[in-house]
Amino acid sequence: MKNLLALLLVAAFAVPAFAADEKAETKKVCVDAQGKDGKPVIDPKTKKPKQECREVKKHKKHDATEVPVKK
Repeated sequence: MKNLLALLLVAAFAVPAFAADEKAETKKVCVDAQGKDGKPVIDPKTKKPKQECREVKKHKKHDATEVPVKK
């Protein structure tokens, strides 16, 4: 019983520490801002469309296995 409790205690501290080491990669994505009418909003100083930017997480692509061909 003591061994089981000790194992659970070690596992409880090991899992969060492992997950904290991995940081998700991010990239900056910018999109033109649109007004209520659906047209891009133009900045009066620069005469260019305003940009709405934010940081987005990158997702890992998983390699898929090929589907076998039925005969």
